Amino acid sequence: MLLTNRFSRKYNERQICLINYLKSQLKPGSNFFKSKYIAKDTGLSSKEVGTNMAILSEICPEFKIERYSYSNSTTWLVTMPQV
Repeated sequence: MLLTNRFSRKYNERQICLINYLKSQLKPGSNFFKSKYIAKDTGLSSKEVGTNMAILSEICPEFKIERYSYSNSTTWLVTMPQV
């Protein structure tokens, strides 16, 4: 699990939950996730997912997270950054 001192200082509990979720669901290539389905799978609210995904898009180097579209729920495009 990702809950270590290093991560708990950088990320809050909800962000750690989202990072763990994304790591478990990510497949090679582009991945699309809807906030409402992430919320259902993680137990967070859709609003918590949206707020924290937006924060992670700016501070989390482990993923490239982009707000992709909004249709009935925000869709996020998540990829692994190219090295």
